[in-house]
Amino acid sequence: MHSFPPTSVQLLSGLRIQSANLGLRVASRAVAAAIVTLGLCGPALSGEVADTVSRLEQRLGGRIGVVLRETGADTPVVAIRADERFPTASTFKPSLCAAVLARVERGEERLDRKIAYQPSDLVTYSPVTEKYAGGPGLTIDALCEASVSVSDNTATNLLLTTVGGPKGVTTFLRGIGDDTTRLDRTEPELNASIPGDPRDTTTPAAMARTLETLILGAGLAPASRKRLETWMVNDKVADALIRKHLPPTWRIADKTGAGANGTRGIISVIWPETGTPHLAVIYMTGSSADITTRNAAIAEIGKAMISEISARQE
Repeated sequence: MHSFPPTSVQLLSGLRIQSANLGLRVASRAVAAAIVTLGLCGPALSGEVADTVSRLEQRLGGRIGVVLRETGADTPVVAIRADERFPTASTFKPSLCAAVLARVERGEERLDRKIAYQPSDLVTYSPVTEKYAGGPGLTIDALCEASVSVSDNTATNLLLTTVGGPKGVTTFLRGIGDDTTRLDRTEPELNASIPGDPRDTTTPAAMARTLETLILGAGLAPASRKRLETWMVNDKVADALIRKHLPPTWRIADKTGAGANGTRGIISVIWPETGTPHLAVIYMTGSSADITTRNAAIAEIGKAMISEISARQE
């Protein structure tokens, strides 16, 4: 079994360290709480986000990893467990469809090509593809939209067959500079989220970099980037998460994921009304909380992230 390395803690400025009788004593219980529970990775924290994550980890159990980074910045605004591995669950689906779009760009695939499938191909949670099983099939374009915008698992598995399976997604990710994220299984087995299992995992930092490359960088041609962004902007299953607190004049492109062992996650690009886009990634696993509680936790972290972005625009 894979064991996660010890994490380091960076103490926030403003926590007083007082000296007395030639000895040092820490004057804030927040330091101890951070040492015990946060496992902060990376060079940066935001007070509100860090406090929210610490409180939720203590209340819900498990681990929460967060990255909030301004586009193009080397140093994140927030980095909590940023280099620890978390199950990807369905957050890998934009990367899968990016791999498909890259094949289209090379002339190896067509978005209008149809893939036929049978009822026997259906797997758990396939709200789009279950309507068309046994028919003439759905186009690659429609399957990607179903996979990213609705998180349809059968659409995802059908697309995986076009890129060489899970290994093909991993190979694509290596080609755009992501040496961390890996896909090993298909739906729904990849959602097992076994503690310590490195299969089908990523880190918040790696996924933030990959999302920036795909949506805002040079990982895809402009037309493909826009198509992927549109699928993510039209996410139909994310309203209870960061979108719940998004100001009406802001935009978000996101993809959620959920799995066993209290796993929940979201990857996103957030465009404030003015200023620079931000990459916002949240993963949690190991909690006994139900899905509604996990959704509320991610929404709460997202609210703190939005406050941080707003403060940086002033």
